[in-house]
Amino acid sequence: MVKKLPIWFLIFFTSLAFGQISDLIKTEYTYIPKANSNVGYDRIRALFNYPIKLSEDSFCIVGLDYSNIDISFDSSIDAFDTEAIEDFQLLDINLGYSFKMNKDWRFGVRVTPGFSSNLVKSMSFDDVVFSGDIIFINDKKKDPNVTKPYRLIMGISYSENRGIPFPIPFISYYRKFRPNWSYNLGIPKSNLQYHLSEKSRFKLLAQLDGFTANIQDGILINGDEVAEKINMSIIVGGLSYEYHFGRHWELFSTFGNIFFTNAELRDSKNNGIISVNKDNTLYLKTGLRFKI
Repeated sequence: MVKKLPIWFLIFFTSLAFGQISDLIKTEYTYIPKANSNVGYDRIRALFNYPIKLSEDSFCIVGLDYSNIDISFDSSIDAFDTEAIEDFQLLDINLGYSFKMNKDWRFGVRVTPGFSSNLVKSMSFDDVVFSGDIIFINDKKKDPNVTKPYRLIMGISYSENRGIPFPIPFISYYRKFRPNWSYNLGIPKSNLQYHLSEKSRFKLLAQLDGFTANIQDGILINGDEVAEKINMSIIVGGLSYEYHFGRHWELFSTFGNIFFTNAELRDSKNNGIISVNKDNTLYLKTGLRFKI
């Protein structure tokens, strides 16, 4: 069993919140080779959000976020049946609403029911997960009266799929401090951006990745304990390149180094039972998105 993670790490876990709300369409592929560890990771993800304008200052969003995750274990593992937990399906249904409170602040709320499971049989209530976010946004990125454009997001987030059984506060702050330079400090990513041109930019980034999912019927660990959940959490730092084409399309690719990995099986109360060797170092992600 691993030790409890420090609170600063848990705060990073508020990952998606409304940080993805500008992505209307996105497909991406993430690859973490096993290297010297006992576990590898492949993830194919597809996201679709549809905004609906309700008035001049309010809108709602409906969408789907689907992932197929393939985990590869080393053949030397004999403490549990690895074949039962090699494939996982995740689906979130995004339902969001936002309105302008005054000239400076916008309010947003999102509820995200879904499921996260290995789905070796019909889906049950144990596979269901729930997420929710409440945020306040002060966006001055395009305000002509602001010398150094910025955006501040504050709020609270809860997600069963991230494996944390309580709401987490968060803050995200963006500022453009030079014509070609900007940074973002916060959740789920922190980065330093260099805008090479209007169409392309580089990012030095630090971010969190991973998932939590139900294991249907559980699996026996060392013959005497039953694991009912799997969790994989990653802190990665690296370099990303983004290229814009058309008005809203963007290609992106990230090459990173993994600084922390937590890969473990948990019981029904979310207590860790067994942790696998996870000395992964390489992190690769590439994809395409349509942004507003």
